[in-house]
Amino acid sequence: MKTRKAAKTVICACVLFATLALLLPSCSTVPLTGRRQLNIIPAATVLSMSFQEYDAFMKDNKLSTNAVQTAMVKRVGTKIQTAVESYFARQGMSSELSGYAWEFNLVESEDINAWCMPGGKVVVYTGILPVTKDEAGLAVVMGHEIGHAVAEHGNERMSHQLVAQMGGLALSEALEQKPEQTRQLWAAAFGLGTQVGVLLPFSRLQETEADRLGLIFMAMAGYDPHRAVDFWKRMASQQEGGAPPEFLSTHPSDETRIQKLSELVPEAMKYYSAER
Repeated sequence: MKTRKAAKTVICACVLFATLALLLPSCSTVPLTGRRQLNIIPAATVLSMSFQEYDAFMKDNKLSTNAVQTAMVKRVGTKIQTAVESYFARQGMSSELSGYAWEFNLVESEDINAWCMPGGKVVVYTGILPVTKDEAGLAVVMGHEIGHAVAEHGNERMSHQLVAQMGGLALSEALEQKPEQTRQLWAAAFGLGTQVGVLLPFSRLQETEADRLGLIFMAMAGYDPHRAVDFWKRMASQQEGGAPPEFLSTHPSDETRIQKLSELVPEAMKYYSAER
């Protein structure tokens, strides 16, 4: 029995490695960090499904009526968008943002949360504003979430799920053969506002990468990246004595992370100018 089990394990491993070998040409590189990642889903497909889910979310949720706070969210988002687009243009990488249709909205909710869908669709919940406190704190959150989107972490997670659970099927084939399972995987991988099931956690590697990109993006937009450490300390205090905020379910805040952020700040400062 043990021999049979071991043989089955070896066969499964061989199949997985063979599948990954076939998918190596689908590897892409994360902007700025240079990390290689597996992305087997075409960008056009990702954006199309993302925009559909985003529209559905916006129909079912109420925008904030606070004009001052709404304007702040749009102002911070636009500054980060402009900075990122300008940098990518200077580096000859504008194609990396092809198809983006940026939006920045403040949604009425007590949840301490925010997210960014592929294509630059950013939603901030009113419940997180007491923790962000000001524009710089908000830039930490929005920069981090935009970092996840620009690094295509959702695509990467979904790609790995397609390989692990569906043998490397193309998304179109998976949707045709196992539509409900595939849509649940999609929602969980991309952290959509209308998600079904449990959101897949970002890996520590992806979290650190989003922290790094977020610091750089907020610095490019004229926000002091040092303020990120203060924000995450405030966020960490939110989970004391109770359940952690939804934002921390996939964004673990601990002393190790805060220390790592402090180490990342000097690199981000190279992109910072308070005059922006």
